Amino acid sequence: MPTRRTALSLACGLLLSPLALAEIAYVSNEKDDTLSLIDLDSLEVINTLDVGQRPRGITLSKDGSKLFICASDSDTVQVMDLATHKIIASLPSGEDPEQFALHPNDQLLYIANEDDALVTVVDVNSHEVIAQIDVGVEPEGMAVSPDGKWVINTSETTNMLHWIDTATNTLVDNTLVDQRPRHVEFSKDGSLVWASAEIGGTVAVVDVSTRQIIHKLEFEIRGVHRDKVQPVGIKLSSDGRYAFVALGPANHIAVVDAKTYEVLDYLLVGRRVWHLEFNGDESRLLSSNGVSGDVSVIDVESLKVIKSVKVGRYPWGLAVTP
Repeated sequence: MPTRRTALSLACGLLLSPLALAEIAYVSNEKDDTLSLIDLDSLEVINTLDVGQRPRGITLSKDGSKLFICASDSDTVQVMDLATHKIIASLPSGEDPEQFALHPNDQLLYIANEDDALVTVVDVNSHEVIAQIDVGVEPEGMAVSPDGKWVINTSETTNMLHWIDTATNTLVDNTLVDQRPRHVEFSKDGSLVWASAEIGGTVAVVDVSTRQIIHKLEFEIRGVHRDKVQPVGIKLSSDGRYAFVALGPANHIAVVDAKTYEVLDYLLVGRRVWHLEFNGDESRLLSSNGVSGDVSVIDVESLKVIKSVKVGRYPWGLAVTP
């Protein structure tokens, strides 16, 4: 019979085991209508879950208990309970939801409706539509400022960033950027916004106080035709050191000094890299590679790709939870 000390040691060992501490990456597979789950310790797919049609954007609730899923062709945002992996609600998202952003209050979800030139605001607790805001043609990218005062939407055809005041749910300003803006990301302190322009081949850095572009990045990869350099997803490190930019069919991620805007390196990943996500301590960066159907895992310290993990067809969105 084990002693009390032995039992305590066993219990602690279970609590501190790698399995117990493993982070899980959720990956939306656009053409399989599934999510792949990657254990970030073993870097293996440990589960595949059926969801709605054409899942694209995914994001976690602030407490990490729920996953919101843009089921674009189902015209809804699904809510998954991560304890059971069951869909527990379908939110009225408007038509063709593609990307969304959750307010810091963990209550309001701002959803881009690509086919209707609208941003739909939904209360995730009451499941009610709070507002619908007219924006430009083909809205896609969505971001909420860290202080919750601003929502920005990108319109792919109008080539603008649309600034929405969250207090009134009204469009108050527009910033013209290069062709086909796809993604927008606030800096951690909320002072800057980084916005990718897929066809323009650039990333604009915008001052939030003036809503004006203060810098524009361009990219040049040796041996890759300029037309294939199409920036989409962006991820900024919390320490302000790096900006990572997914360059679409160029099959590379640009590593940018977030202070000087110098492009430091290009990392070769899978084919048609879409979006990026950090793990919890930002020691690893993941990329969803649509055409090759895999996720690249990058060691942030060494800036090296350490593994490619095969997932479903056309992976798109990424979210990581402990």
